[in-house]
Amino acid sequence: LRATSSDGRLRGTLQFGGASRTNRWAGRLVQLQNLSRVPKYLKNQYDFAVETIKCGAVELVYQNAMDVIGSTVRGALIAAPGKKLCRADLSNIEGRVLAWLAGEDWKLKAFREYDAGIGPDLYKVAYGKAFNVDPNFDHKTIEGYLKRQIGKVMELMLQYEGGVGAFITGAMTYNIDLDVMADACLPVIAEDVLQEAWRFLEWTKKQRRSTFGLEDRVFVACDALKRLWRRGHPAIVAFWKALDEAIRQAILNPGVVTVAGRNRFHVKDAWLRMQLPSGRFLCYANPAIDEKGQISYQGLNSYTRQWQKIKTYAGKVFENDCQSVARDVMAHNMEHIEEAGFPIVLSVHDEIVTEPVDSPEYTSKRLEQLLAAQPFWADDTLPLAAAGAEMYRYAKTD
Repeated sequence: LRATSSDGRLRGTLQFGGASRTNRWAGRLVQLQNLSRVPKYLKNQYDFAVETIKCGAVELVYQNAMDVIGSTVRGALIAAPGKKLCRADLSNIEGRVLAWLAGEDWKLKAFREYDAGIGPDLYKVAYGKAFNVDPNFDHKTIEGYLKRQIGKVMELMLQYEGGVGAFITGAMTYNIDLDVMADACLPVIAEDVLQEAWRFLEWTKKQRRSTFGLEDRVFVACDALKRLWRRGHPAIVAFWKALDEAIRQAILNPGVVTVAGRNRFHVKDAWLRMQLPSGRFLCYANPAIDEKGQISYQGLNSYTRQWQKIKTYAGKVFENDCQSVARDVMAHNMEHIEEAGFPIVLSVHDEIVTEPVDSPEYTSKRLEQLLAAQPFWADDTLPLAAAGAEMYRYAKTD
């Protein structure tokens, strides 16, 4: 309420380039980048839930009052009279950009087939690729659902050089029981992969490194899945190495331009500059390589908000790279979206929210087409897709 202007509009909620690693927009004042999703039990009773809050009865009706209150914030954003909200977000944009930058051709083909309606979704494809099985399994069965969830965690957690620790994060994020996952995976993982994982566990213990409190069998299952995913993504694994080499050579040879795929690197005036396919640069201050071979730069710690030396590695730079390219796709198409009569009122990561006139010619389907248009710098080789919806009250529809 304090951030709302006298005409009922929220302004100043986004800072251009506020995310320093990628130059994405960052939330300010009201944190519209992190709004709660409406839980399933509230899908068809939003107005009723709001009334229970307004009359002080929410705790009498619902078990988790804070969950209900938090989930109603998104819906408090509404279209002006005579207008409607059209929203669309780029579908799995990081996965698409990642495969495009690394040249993982089989994966680009899988995205195109899925977009054309002739192929399964990429989480099923990821599972099928890792276990060398047909990805056209029924994900509505309990077994199929678990397979797809395993594929999802593998895709989202391992693409930036993640390992066993990444599975813990993924399990918490996507509510996966790692014990159940291990029971499902261990009997079908190839013996040579399991032996490599057991040897890695022994080495980890000898080096007194953390096993994250996992049982041995669960640790081995997670590490084996990591190895299977990497075997299935040779171009991405090779790209991690190419990025690492290009970064190191640029730091060691200031002024010399090095190349990794579609990215170019050079150090100038104490800045490591990574040029993106769009031509834009990501910059890292005072890059260095210490005596242990660790790459670092000076930056703002996202937790402490202190300026300090930050250690990094190729996988982390790749994450910055992918998210930045995803941002550039959206930014490139923003101008065309507004020219087509869709005034943009909000962007949330890879999502655009517009407020056009409430007229039949302004559809979410048209917005999807505009948002998923290929920028000129993508050479018509980056498969893009978007999904959207129309509404008067802001909501997530997926």
